[in-house]
Formats: sequence, structure tokens, C-alpha cells
Amino acid sequence: MALYVVLKLSRLRFERAVALQEIPMDAGDIYLDGHATTPLAPEARSAMEPWWHDLAANPNSPHLRGMKAADAIENARQDLASLAGVARSEIVFTSGATEANNIAILGVGEHARMSPVSRREIVVSAIEHKSVLASVNALERRGFKVKVAPVSSEGVVNLNALERLVSERTLLVGIMAVNNEVGSIQPINQIVEIIRRCGALLHVDAAQAVGRMGINLSDVDFASISSHKMYGPAGVGALFVSAAARNRLLPIAFGGDQEGGLRPGTVPTPLVVGFGEAARLASARISEDEQHAQRAVTVFLDALADRQVRFTVNVLEASRVAGSLSLRFPGMEAHQLIAKVSRELSISEGSACNNGNIESSHVLRSMGFSDDDMRATIRLYFSRYNSIDDASRAAEILAQALR
Repeated sequence: MALYVVLKLSRLRFERAVALQEIPMDAGDIYLDGHATTPLAPEARSAMEPWWHDLAANPNSPHLRGMKAADAIENARQDLASLAGVARSEIVFTSGATEANNIAILGVGEHARMSPVSRREIVVSAIEHKSVLASVNALERRGFKVKVAPVSSEGVVNLNALERLVSERTLLVGIMAVNNEVGSIQPINQIVEIIRRCGALLHVDAAQAVGRMGINLSDVDFASISSHKMYGPAGVGALFVSAAARNRLLPIAFGGDQEGGLRPGTVPTPLVVGFGEAARLASARISEDEQHAQRAVTVFLDALADRQVRFTVNVLEASRVAGSLSLRFPGMEAHQLIAKVSRELSISEGSACNNGNIESSHVLRSMGFSDDDMRATIRLYFSRYNSIDDASRAAEILAQALR
């Protein structure tokens, strides 16, 4: 088995090296990897530009330029708060959703360790992002007990099982709003009702939801948001901290008193301004974006069927966020298919290669997939900037590769 992994990793590295050598930098491929990152909205890029040079200033400085930067940050904070349905004062800017996840989970754990409370259990779903699982594992090493809520074959949390797992000993429950591999949407409103009955705190990783679908975070305690998953710049994100839960969260990093002391360090004005503009755009066009994305998916699937391609949709339309698609093609390993189409199509697979180790997808495994099914799975995301023609062309490219 170890030799197989080494050989497979070597083959993957060789295929990718060859692909990089052969593909020109200006290759006009169709980008369908929006679960990983979305293209920057032109409006967000334009909004950011003056803050890099012409208006550059530290927002903590007392001069006019500093005050202008601080004002721009607060305007962006308001735009993001409006999109998420929360108060401006409840938004804390971070470097991304991964940091936000760490602050929420470890911060709650640190507060509990410093308090005479009896709650020492953490519950998470089986398909959480690795930054959530790693943070929870860190708490487990510090003496907390971790429980895992199972999911259905559609990637949706089993509510009956969740209700059995939580109790008066539960400190925190972590459930993502939309999964980053298969796009499955979680019933957050029903989950809130379950969590409130036991008095625990609820953290929602909303990185794949905010800006992609209508969502109101005001009923949860903490929520992590990512800029580059909603057509904003990479390198910035946010943590929603409910005013009601603020006193149950301790900082995990130390420095200045920026962001209410929860996230020290100079707030990056250009990135935050771009994030705010992306939020403003999303507020205005979520419905339009959803309709466009769903139409693109329909066109893509119909085109595959018309070309007699054998495939299986892993998560049905009713259970997934618009634009998201997890597919498997029997008899074809995903990494081979990705390599064959990479000149013209940017897609990814349902498994990850991290730090030189080949790993099967914990998401797909938790959904009950076999090893063969996991190896045959790819993920796609049709974004605001993909045309309907892109969807038809992508189906044609894949059909040719699968012949």
C-alpha cells in the first residue's frame, strides 16, 4: 500500500509538471473551481486600487489619511454585516475563514478552560472543513471530548443523531452551512433549535454560503466568512461574533487592540475594501447569480447526457448550493481526467494531496462512498463569470476526454 501511494504521488507530480511546462500562461481555459476560490470581481478590484498607493495609510493613524482608511473599513464592515443579516459591531475582520474558525473554536475552548463551567464536549459534523476539524482536535488534546455527527448520502447532517449527541455537557457545536466539496446545504434553522434546547454555542463555517445564497446569521453565535469565495480578494475574511456570545470568547493571538482585541494586527484596508465591495455586489445580485449558476449546471448536465456520457450526480439539486456539482464517472480516476482536460478546463477532485500524502476525501467517505467512487469524483462550481457557452463547452471537453 505504501509503495502504491508513493508511485501514485510520483505520477501525479510528473503529470502536473508536464502540464505546467506545456500550457502557456495566457491559456484561455474555462475555470470551474469556484469552491477553491472565485475570480475577483472587477468592481472589487477597482474599489481596492486607490488604497494600495494614492490613499495608503494605517487605519490606526490619527491623521486625515488614517481616518479615511478607518472610515473605509467601517463602510466595508457595514456592507458585510448587511449581507449576513447581522450588526456591524458583530463583524471581526480576519485573514480568512481558516483563521476565523480557529478564533471561534479555540477562543471558546480557552474561555471554558478558564471558567468553572462543566461543559467540556464539542460536537462537529463529519464533513467539516479541515481547519475546523484541526481546531477541534487541538481542543481534544487539551482535555475536551469530541463527538462527530453523521451525515446522509446527500451530505446533510442527520438531525436525529445530532439531537442525541448534544446535552447539558455540550460546550460548542460546529456545523458548516455549505460543504466545500459537494455543495450540500445544512438545515441551519433546525440545527439552531436543537442547539438552543441544550444551551450550547453554535459555530457555523459559512465560507461557502455567504455571498452565494441568502443566509441570515443572526441566530447563530459565531460564523466564519471568506472573501475569496464570494468574488472578493484572497487574504481577508471575517468572524461574526454574536453580541450575546462575545463574553464567552477569548483571543488566541495577542498584540494591539484592533478588532476588539480578538484579532490583533493592522487591518489591511485595500483587502477589506475589496471584501466590502464584493459583499455589496452580492447583496444586489444573489438571486440573479443563483439563477444563472443553476441554468449553467442544467445546460452542462444536459450536454453530457446528449453526448452519451455515463455519470452520476452525487448530491441532488435540492440539497446543494446553486452552481455546485459533484460528479463521478465510472471507470475513470478523477486525477487522470483532470490531467487530460487541464489545457482547457480547470476542475478539481474530491480527494486532496496534502503535504505529500494522498488522502481520500473524508467528506465523501462520511457520505458512504466506496474507494472507487471517491477516486472517480470531481467537483465543479459554475460562477457568476461563467457563461452558458462555458457550460456547453465544458461538457464537450469532458465528453471527448472520456471517450
